Amino acid sequence: MNAGLNEMLAQAFAESTKLYQERGFQRRVGFGKKPALINVDLANAWTRPGNPFTCEHIDDQIIPGVQRLLAACRENNHPVIHVTTCYQVTDRNNPHTDMGLWHNKIPVDVVDQADENLWAIDSRIAPIKGEQVLIKKRASSFHGTYLAGFLRAAGVDTILVTGVTASACVRTTLCDGLAEGFRTIAVRECIGDRVPGAVAWNLFDIDAKFADVESVDRCVDYLQTVKG
Repeated sequence: MNAGLNEMLAQAFAESTKLYQERGFQRRVGFGKKPALINVDLANAWTRPGNPFTCEHIDDQIIPGVQRLLAACRENNHPVIHVTTCYQVTDRNNPHTDMGLWHNKIPVDVVDQADENLWAIDSRIAPIKGEQVLIKKRASSFHGTYLAGFLRAAGVDTILVTGVTASACVRTTLCDGLAEGFRTIAVRECIGDRVPGAVAWNLFDIDAKFADVESVDRCVDYLQTVKG
């Protein structure tokens, strides 16, 4: 993000913080007793170059951070859910497509379920035995999926969310997670987007309304200290 945009956002955040705090926003939801890690759309179509959905800071920031979170979860037996997106019917003229109407806004038709390489989880953070791989059709990881039921059955009360994008699938997952009754934590360094400024703005706004934005260091410490 260029210095000029960063400076403008910092000024906007400072002014917005005053307003929010005067009106009672930016409260803390806090960590609970039983966490799960939800990695949103960290599949090849989003993490590897050359795709319409390719995001920034995958190699230098997001993947290394998620690797640390995965190590802490696996060491302490915390549930891990890898979320990806793909479609069985990518013909935009077919009224029975599982893309719904979303293809009228963004090119979800490129993520054809027949091409597993596109929607497979990035090999650098590949699922291991016992970890869930969940396919979604819409932005939120909760919309039309078994995620909430799975988490409740496992006794989870806190979700740590990573992935892409801050402005869409990560944001809606956090919003729906809070609505479903889970303590929502957005892992700052492990969330990305394609558009300059989108991560900074969305994380600021999410922290004010829908989740606590915490550093990867703080989240790893939490995962290492809470019992699985």
